[in-house]
Amino acid sequence: MATLFVLYGQPADTAEFDRYFTDVHLPLADKIPGVRRLSYGHVQSIDGAAPPYYLSAQVVFDSLDDLRAGMGSPEGQAAAADVATFATGGATNLIQLDER
Repeated sequence: MATLFVLYGQPADTAEFDRYFTDVHLPLADKIPGVRRLSYGHVQSIDGAAPPYYLSAQVVFDSLDDLRAGMGSPEGQAAAADVATFATGGATNLIQLDER
């Protein structure tokens, strides 16, 4: 499995971020070919301090090749380009390749 993690920084307007993410961005991401699972959630720290991120999204593919193909597709490119539209706190992308 290969998982794309998208870590969204604290947005300027959390209500607008949540609305846009749910109503506009997720429908784009749902069209990416090869996605096995897409999940997301608001981030909390273990000690209750302010977390460095607001929301984390995970997009799971069967393999790194499938991830690259999906994100390189027109649908993947559209979803990736859309992030700049609403992620006023920035976004960090990481890929995890499962070893266990």
